[in-house]
Amino acid sequence: MAERYLKFKGFRDVHVHFRDPGMPAAETRRSGAAAAAAGGFTCVTTMPNTTPAGDSVAWLREQIDDVSLPVRIAPSACISKGRLGKEIADLERLAEAGAVAFTDDGSFVDDENLMREAMRRAAALGKPVMQHAVVPSILGAGVIRDCAVARRFGLPVMPPEAETEAVRRDIRLCRDTGCALHIQHISCAGTIEQIRAAQKEGLPVTGEASPHHILFSCEDIPDNDANWKMAPPLGNADDRAAIRAAVKDGTLGIFATDHAPHPLASKQGGFIGTANGIIGLEVAVAVTYHVMVEQEGMDVNEWAKRWTEGPARLIGEEPDGETVLDLQANRTVDAETFKSLSRNMPYMGLQFSAWPLPTRRI
Repeated sequence: MAERYLKFKGFRDVHVHFRDPGMPAAETRRSGAAAAAAGGFTCVTTMPNTTPAGDSVAWLREQIDDVSLPVRIAPSACISKGRLGKEIADLERLAEAGAVAFTDDGSFVDDENLMREAMRRAAALGKPVMQHAVVPSILGAGVIRDCAVARRFGLPVMPPEAETEAVRRDIRLCRDTGCALHIQHISCAGTIEQIRAAQKEGLPVTGEASPHHILFSCEDIPDNDANWKMAPPLGNADDRAAIRAAVKDGTLGIFATDHAPHPLASKQGGFIGTANGIIGLEVAVAVTYHVMVEQEGMDVNEWAKRWTEGPARLIGEEPDGETVLDLQANRTVDAETFKSLSRNMPYMGLQFSAWPLPTRRI
């Protein structure tokens, strides 16, 4: 009889939003950490797009010091003060206080000179810069990729160049500064091509695959429903295939959820005027196992490394803790059982065979 339970080093998610401080109705550190533990994670890296933004030592200490949480937080901090893209934050002080990376996630650092100097300073500190790669001037009002729903409802489309041109610029800055560059939530095949070429060149460039970008394509969107709205939006079938292939061959050595909780009111309606983002911590392991191991035939230990070694290497830590996977759980996604305070996601009602057991802090 096949083994039912598989044990791995502790899974970690290097891209989560806990909305704390600023939006406690969507998520707090406590509810977010509980969701992470329920999803099989032992460590998470929080994003600094809170209110106020995570550009201070006090903000970092709030993230790090609460040892009562069921998972450990290894936080990132802002690239720019207030995430406004106008002035570089005190990266040296933030790194000393425990920031594992720098990012203005949710916003693209559009000023090339500022980004170059930030990457130069981050390189001197040995910290990666994690970029939300979408050029605002190319994105425009785009909220969705070209697909049947976009055409049916006349929704403004995001061209893939909004992502690929951002990545092109930042790879050039990586080459100039030697700073480790990590591209968040990749959605386009063209981005994969650039990352693969940069890695062949020997540049310290990594990227992450989000569960929703490997499970769905934009043609799966059933209606003008904000629970399918995220930034960047779902790519087309070719984009999805390229991301899956890049996970398998190691070009993308990291999974990350981009867990983005929102209150119900901000996700009611269609793609226009509603918030970007979906939750993912409690389904991510099940989704990625289903797609990459069951559908794509990926070796299970290689799959697990995208949740362990890849994320740990990015933030300069060793994997710790333990994650146990139940291969015969056969559960249906039911958000009413979730620890997260939010319910915004397109996974409801889907069934997956393998689910992690809840973790605990050691």
